[in-house]
Amino acid sequence: MPKDPKLARAGVSAYNKPKRTPSHKTKSHVVVAKEGDKTKTIRFGQQGVKGSPDGSARNKAFKARHAKNIAKGKMSAAFWADKVKWTIFLIGANALLSYSEGMAHAQWKFESYNHLPALLPAKRGAR
Repeated sequence: MPKDPKLARAGVSAYNKPKRTPSHKTKSHVVVAKEGDKTKTIRFGQQGVKGSPDGSARNKAFKARHAKNIAKGKMSAAFWADKVKWTIFLIGANALLSYSEGMAHAQWKFESYNHLPALLPAKRGAR
């Protein structure tokens, strides 16, 4: 099966796998979104801006402001910004990993591996 030229042009390895773009002038991430047989290259996220933890005022404001566009699904930039920069995921029993500027690439790269919790910093006081 030939690779889609959109993947190579965007510099991503697969569909629906966002990648940081630190050298892009304005956007912090890129993804080639695929839904059914439609594909679309989406650049999203403001360069240099980090998300906030769930429950913070900034987080609530972002989610309220973009709720309609987030609901559109994978083919919208707001959906990817919400998923990558504004959502915290539970990994294992006690480990939280935030999709934010610094951790987004690591999470996407190791998302399906069983040893991901070993890569996270140890909790203080843990033995």
